[in-house]
Amino acid sequence: MKRFLSVFAAFLLLLPLPLTLAACSSSSEKQVLRVYNWEDYISQPSADEDPEDAAPDLIAEFEKEYGVTVEYSTFGTNENMYNELKINAAGYDLVCPSDYMIMKMINEDMVEPFSDEFVQNGTYSSYASPYIKELFEENGWTRYAAAYMWGTMGFVYNPAFVDAEDLSSWAGIWDSKYAKKSTIKDSVRDSYFLGVAYVYRDELTQLADDYAAGKLDADTYRKTLETIMNRTDEDTRSRVKDALLELKPNLYGFEVDSGKQDMITGKITINFAWSGDAVYSMDEAEASETGNPVYLNYAIPKECTNIWFDGWVMPKGANTELAEKFIDFLSRPENAVANMNFIGYTSAVGGDAVFDEMVNWYDESADSENRGYDEDGNALEKYDLNYFFRGTGNYDDYTIYISEDNLHRQLYAQYPSSSESDNVILRSAIMKNFTNEETAAVNEMWEEVKGLPIPVWAYIVIAVIAAGIVVIALTYVYKGKRKNAAPKKGYHRVSSK
Repeated sequence: MKRFLSVFAAFLLLLPLPLTLAACSSSSEKQVLRVYNWEDYISQPSADEDPEDAAPDLIAEFEKEYGVTVEYSTFGTNENMYNELKINAAGYDLVCPSDYMIMKMINEDMVEPFSDEFVQNGTYSSYASPYIKELFEENGWTRYAAAYMWGTMGFVYNPAFVDAEDLSSWAGIWDSKYAKKSTIKDSVRDSYFLGVAYVYRDELTQLADDYAAGKLDADTYRKTLETIMNRTDEDTRSRVKDALLELKPNLYGFEVDSGKQDMITGKITINFAWSGDAVYSMDEAEASETGNPVYLNYAIPKECTNIWFDGWVMPKGANTELAEKFIDFLSRPENAVANMNFIGYTSAVGGDAVFDEMVNWYDESADSENRGYDEDGNALEKYDLNYFFRGTGNYDDYTIYISEDNLHRQLYAQYPSSSESDNVILRSAIMKNFTNEETAAVNEMWEEVKGLPIPVWAYIVIAVIAAGIVVIALTYVYKGKRKNAAPKKGYHRVSSK
């Protein structure tokens, strides 16, 4: 009995050990952050790169710093992302949709709100551009979305073959002298915006003139502009459809990604482009390996432009604490620089490190003591970026000095002008989220625009086939009316009883 009691007591003492080991194992497991982002939209080294020249691996750095695992996957369109979340709502902690899709997800209660600490004291809150933060605050997105990349829509073009004055209006691309030398987006939202800007160009011009004459204040001007550019009524859709059908024969084609390369190789001379793609085209054409650099420009028509952005949101059921840490990590200015170098798009984050990088890229001053003058002592043009950077760092002034030839190139695409003579920021409109009915109607219009024309030979073939069918049908009708149809060969008629 004593031996039994001793063994039993030992068993009781050992019993908690597996539970303790299980608890230790559970607590030592790494947390997992599930991120869903656009393809090629974060700094990551490629397998064939020299480690010394490779881009920073921001995902690996985040994993190491926070002791977590990141499950990173990508999508190709906003609609694919949205459909995936509808099927697998609990599958992701952080996703990066575009402006109108963010609005749709907020309206449908698909996202978690950020914490007060993140909104008020986080790294993103400290370094996000005051312009971007104000934009989000005005539209009620601050609590649900954090901006990642942003930009405008315009034309990247080759000034050797295109008159810059022609592209001062959206109507320029409709000019027959650029036939088969331009492309627009194979994207209903973006090309619909182009069509609306073309259709209402006179109204938009009058609106700008009224503002310049002091008849409107800035707030009224911007709100009216946004209302015009988000029209989806039947008359607008019909006029946009007709305008795009008129433009279609003039185009080299519709594209989403190939336009960049076609501009670089010279297949086309005008590309309706997102500003980030415009920067890529200008950089690559200028650094041509053929030894013949091509200098492209970027134009934002005087009527208006679309101010777009991609941003982070947390789907319902997300690990919000870890998701907020990831956004703050990416919002550190040095990480924003890494992303901009890798992606080519413009971060919504400011800070002195980002501004220093822009000075390094674009400022043509001879040196820090002679900012504003080139090495020959010639005065440079002042490009004011205070609207974007002020308040995100310690500098008193955020101004870059460039030559007149470069005023409408990469810097202009990355940071739209806010000058009195060319206030792109003021004439920028956000594409709003359409209702389901509006979306269906606009998509139907787009399908008519994209429908392939039927060639003449196809009409002939269809006519011949139709004629044949008619002949066969008439033959059967004729046979059916005969009282005594002839029997098939080899058979004889049997009288009925």
